[in-house]
Amino acid sequence: MKKNRYLLYLLLCGLMFYIAMPELSFSTGGKEALFAGSWLFLALLVFAGNLAAFLYTPKKYAQTGRGRVESIPKSKSRVFTG
Repeated sequence: MKKNRYLLYLLLCGLMFYIAMPELSFSTGGKEALFAGSWLFLALLVFAGNLAAFLYTPKKYAQTGRGRVESIPKSKSRVFTG
């Protein structure tokens, strides 16, 4: 379910790039180029974050007999020094 959401966000981000890139002007200089560069940088951060979340979401176990999907249990370890 979460992967579908991240895929939707990636597609929306790609659409945003497709619409915005012809409008951004880097060659004029000044504040307009600064805005274009900062917008592109922040948009790339959004894209990279969603791509990382899409690729590295934790895997789930197969559906159990109870009809519930359980996540992988985390192991806890304690180290006592004395």
